[in-house]
Amino acid sequence: MNRRNKVESSKRLARALRRFERWRQTRKSVSPIPKALWASAVEAARECGVNAAAQKLRLDYNALKKRFQACPSNSSPAKVTPAFVELIGPHPGRSLECILELEDVSGARMRISLKGAESSDLAALSRALWKGEA
Repeated sequence: MNRRNKVESSKRLARALRRFERWRQTRKSVSPIPKALWASAVEAARECGVNAAAQKLRLDYNALKKRFQACPSNSSPAKVTPAFVELIGPHPGRSLECILELEDVSGARMRISLKGAESSDLAALSRALWKGEA
């Protein structure tokens, strides 16, 4: 489903739009937007994007983006450093073969398949590739 269809079919956006229209019609004077309305705008932005939600709900893009990014479920996860990495040495009588699969918090993946390399070579190679030094 493309972005336009997603915006048009968004139930959260439609619900938030109704709530904003009702609030705009019933408020007596210029007043700040209630937290509950901002929360519904953030939910709509999560479903169809900050720009689309800001346009449909007639909100300031930067104000919505700031609230969207402040929401813990929308922020990027903290970097996790592994406590240890276990490298199992070769068994006697077998050729050295190793497959190393790495994945970081953002989902980036790397797979290294080596034959005849030592574990110290593999550790140095994976560290260099992961840091972008190779």
